[in-house]
Amino acid sequence: MRLLILLIGLTVTIPALSATWNIRFPRPMSDTDSRHDYPLQLLEKALEKTGVNYHLAPTDKILLQSKALQQLQGNRDVSVVWSMTNEQREQDLLPIRIPVYKGLIGLRIALVRKADRDVFKYVRSMKKLNLFSPLSGRDWPDTKILQANGFAVETDENYEGLFDQLAAGQADFLPRSVVEIWAETGKGNELITEPHIALYYPTAVYFFVNKKNQTLARLIESGLEKLIASGEFEQLFLDAHQQSLAKADLATRRIFRLDNPNLPVATPLDREALWHQPTTSVE
Repeated sequence: MRLLILLIGLTVTIPALSATWNIRFPRPMSDTDSRHDYPLQLLEKALEKTGVNYHLAPTDKILLQSKALQQLQGNRDVSVVWSMTNEQREQDLLPIRIPVYKGLIGLRIALVRKADRDVFKYVRSMKKLNLFSPLSGRDWPDTKILQANGFAVETDENYEGLFDQLAAGQADFLPRSVVEIWAETGKGNELITEPHIALYYPTAVYFFVNKKNQTLARLIESGLEKLIASGEFEQLFLDAHQQSLAKADLATRRIFRLDNPNLPVATPLDREALWHQPTTSVE
């Protein structure tokens, strides 16, 4: 009986370790889009930890986030997507519930036009903050979060189009994650980071795979857990984002906490090691 169990175990594990996993991820929106750099590096290191043979490659075509998620759900062309979670995405796809950015994707700083640098200087309440219109991606979970917190949100389905809209004065600010914004300030000489406030809402970016691809999900999860246990996850996170956090100078900002009504109940908020703990208070 023991031999039979061992043989069954080998038939499950050997193919996973010996086969080459061809893993496709959505091609970045542009050649200057650096948002893929860190999650892709994290994914590579996680897969290396498992010992599997793998080949990571972008899709042939650029895919909007909504299209990439549709392709993943249909098990067509895309093997893995990293994206902000919400209830619908966790129903449609299989999440690996380890926050890629340790929750920092929900810590937002505003991009504004140079002329509006001090527009939020004296804003001290959500009532006043709601008088300003933010920009957001049409299919981003952030959009519903902002709307649920009283904002009249302007949207664009094109990532690059958001910066053009802001520069043209079609909205007041573009809230971007503290881990993204510094690479985006160069998207127009007239756009700068606003220095007085920040927004925070609890959320996470996860790696998602197709619901039927549980073996790949287990491989990614196993690799990430090994990175966490060894301290490599934390070191990679700090190497990628410590400078961004220093630039944000959060201690000098008023941080407004927003509700996230679409945060799934399975979000592992009680596992402290998965989240970056800000050193400043959140109102």
